[in-house]
Formats: sequence, structure tokens, C-alpha cells
Amino acid sequence: MIERRIALPCTGMAVMAVLAVALGCSAVGGASAQGGGGDGRGEPAGTIGEDASDGLDEPGEPGLGPGGAIPVTDPNVDGDGDGFTPAEGDCNDVDGNVNPGAIEVEVTEPDASGHIPAPADEDCDGVIDNVPPPCDEGLALEDFDPVDGAKAIDLCAVASREDRRWGVLSARYIRGDGSSAERSPAVGVFDGFGPNVHVQGGARLLALSTGSARLPGHPDACWSGSCSSYGAGTAPPGFPQDNPACPPSSFINDDIGLEVVLRAPTNATGYEFLFKFYTFEYPEWVCEDFNDQFVALATPAPPGSYNGNLSFDGEGRPVSVNIAFFDVCDGCPLGSGELVGTGFSPRHDGGTRWLKTRAPVRGGEEISLRFILFDTGDDRFDSTALIDGFRWIATGGTVSLETAPAVNPL
Repeated sequence: MIERRIALPCTGMAVMAVLAVALGCSAVGGASAQGGGGDGRGEPAGTIGEDASDGLDEPGEPGLGPGGAIPVTDPNVDGDGDGFTPAEGDCNDVDGNVNPGAIEVEVTEPDASGHIPAPADEDCDGVIDNVPPPCDEGLALEDFDPVDGAKAIDLCAVASREDRRWGVLSARYIRGDGSSAERSPAVGVFDGFGPNVHVQGGARLLALSTGSARLPGHPDACWSGSCSSYGAGTAPPGFPQDNPACPPSSFINDDIGLEVVLRAPTNATGYEFLFKFYTFEYPEWVCEDFNDQFVALATPAPPGSYNGNLSFDGEGRPVSVNIAFFDVCDGCPLGSGELVGTGFSPRHDGGTRWLKTRAPVRGGEEISLRFILFDTGDDRFDSTALIDGFRWIATGGTVSLETAPAVNPL
């Protein structure tokens, strides 16, 4: 199978591929794709779907229809089993990765012969390798529209129940129990978090805080280390996640999250996003009850997740002051530069590097993602999570060629 990747603009720091959901299936080379931002780096840990490792044509691969049948020429028949007929806009009905519900992918990897294959028009819009531009320019710091929050993490395309296109079906700011959250400075949209932390896709990133998602000097900023926006709350089922060595309190406060319901592109095999965690709890409250947590909950829960949580370290621990990748601080491996100008003290507080989470998805599947942050044990020593760079991991299509009629020689 030809490997393709979307080409996307990106600014900011390099990211580390350190978190991934385990996939119990055959590995297939995929491509990072997105509807508004990102650089296309990284491959999925695996995919759900067809097995490309055996060299055999299978349903959904070019040349076969549903069940392995030869595609028919009736424009009202879905020859490749991708959910779209030629009459519905499928411009290559022998390739399940090409249809109006697919995401555009740009060729970057050579084939077995060392040549880069010709590009395909995966989304059948008549233009090859056209990548939607970023959609989060001009968003205000205090913007509390959840659709704009989705744009800030580079979820640009909007879908509806009436069509079969991929994109955001709905978005809400929520509390830990899924109820709607009232407007507060716990949400912020930034063009950078201090002078040394840059956006990872598009022009903005999203910040969630158990205190105030503002930088020093911003209206509503509160950098005493202990600010409260919502008070006592209810954690998602199964959380705070227990760490036997450092069990957290079950009492949570100031829980805030973004929920997005998405329809995946038909050629998607997975998705990824980036996040960064800061807390005033470091280092005094390492391995104590006061264990603020950031979780990314997926429904349906993919294989390898913990209670649906996608973001954890190699020990299965959720993102907190106890995570293995807590390495931004005075004396930490990455130093304290990324704390400068954020309101967190370069001498007394800490955070993580940019981390990446990947998870599998079935093409065309509807999923719910909830990015949730909460104080644990009390409402003091706040934490902030930055989220950005959402990308679909997708499989490219093949070029559809027509054979010219034979010309009889004179």
C-alpha cells in the first residue's frame, strides 16, 4: 500500500512521540492529516482495519468492492464499499480511500521502487492535495465558544448529522461529570504561552486551568497559585485514577473540560494531539493526595486505554505531578525556560514537555473526546493544561487512470 502524508504548516517546538495507545492489530503505514494546522510528523502505532502486511487485496483496498467483489459500473452502486457511490460524488469507486468523506493526503513517501507516486484527489473535490488553511487566526484570549476551542486545537472542519462529511459534530465546555460549564477564565485561547512556548499547529492553542487560564498582566489573571473558578465537582467515572504508590484523594475541585464529538474521515486509521501540563504542586506535593490530573477520555474507548483515558505514561499513570515526563523545572532535564513569563515560577514550579497522544479510529466512525482537568484533594495549587495540534492519521488513495482507446496503425 502506498504511504501518503498531508503537508501542513507548523510553528513551534518539536514534539516527542512518547504516549500512544497500544493497538492489537497489524501495523500499516499511515499518514498524518488534518483540516487546519500541524506538520504531519509521526506515524500511528498501528491501525484498525485492513491488513496490508500480507500483500493480498482485501475489502477496502484498491481494486475490490465490498466482500472482495469486483466493482460494478452502475453509478448508483458503491463498488469499493466506502459508503459513497459515483452518483454521490465518489470519483474513484475502486479505491475505498477516495470519496467525498475522505481527508486529503499529500504524497511524501517513495514507493518500493524509490519513486514518489503521483498524488490522488482523496476528497473528490476536483483539486489534488489541497490542504485547508488554519482556522484559528484572530481568536480572542477570553473566547468561550467551544467551537472556537475546537479550532484552537486545530479541529477545523465542521460536519452535520445530515451529511457524511468528516469533522466536528458538536462541542461543549463541560465539568467533570459531563454537565455544561459556565463561562469563566478557566479557559483561555493563546497565541503562545509565555515567550518560550509556541503553538504547535495553526495560530492558537487552548489552555484549561483549575485556576485562571491567563498570563501575568491579562485581565482575570490570578497567579497566587490558588484560585477557584468552579468549586467542588464530580470526577469522571473511574477517576481520579488510582496510583498504588501515590493514591490521590477522591475529592476534586475546579473541574473544566472541552468535549468534542467527531466524525472521522473515511480513510482515517487514527488521530493524535499534543498537550503540555503545568502545576504549582511541583515539587512539594509529589506523591501526595493533592494530585491534580489531566485526562483525555475517548468514547468508544479504544484498545489500550485506561478507563477510556488516552493520555498516560508507560506505567499507565494519568497526567499529573507524578507523571514520568515531568521534566520542565529548575534542575530538570529541559530546564526552566518554558516556565518563564507563564506565571509559574521558574524556580519553584514545574511542568512537562510537549507530549503526544495517538489512538486508533475506524474510518467514518463517530467518537467523543473529553479533555478534562481537575484539582484533586483541595482547590489550591492550580494546574494548567495546554492542548494543540490535533491531526487525523489517514491512508492515501491511488490515482484513477483511464486507458486511451487503441489506435489502429495505418
